[in-house]
Amino acid sequence: MRSMKLAILTTAGVLLSVQPVAVSAAENADFVVVNEEMGVPVFPYDITDKPYKIVGPVKAGVRKATIFSKEPSQKKIYNELWERGEKMGADAIVNATYGDSHISAMSWGKTNALAFAVKFLTAEEIAAGEQGETAPAPTEYNEDMFKGANKVRGE
Repeated sequence: MRSMKLAILTTAGVLLSVQPVAVSAAENADFVVVNEEMGVPVFPYDITDKPYKIVGPVKAGVRKATIFSKEPSQKKIYNELWERGEKMGADAIVNATYGDSHISAMSWGKTNALAFAVKFLTAEEIAAGEQGETAPAPTEYNEDMFKGANKVRGE
């Protein structure tokens, strides 16, 4: 009887530990590229091996719930950036950067994040001679670049 319970618990443990991997793989299946560590297509660097057009700048602010809450994780910050970029029709977010949390009038701690949303060129666009763009590096970021953040360029 005891060995039967042990076998059932072991089987249940194996099944439960395998399930999240299958789910996360399915979630990432529809991304053109993905940051494996974060599970979303947000990168702290530029993508140089795949030509793209810049969709627009992305800006996100991630708040702490209370003064006692821990700092937002990189994963949470990247998820916020991706949520905004996805709404803009982006395939990926590049050159993501964020700073330390700071207290504001409306929150106990807010972390600001900046990046650029990009859409990869299709094989047809590349064959037609369309050139890719290069997103500004985080060291080049300035306030003016992010005035129209979270909107597609030209809108």
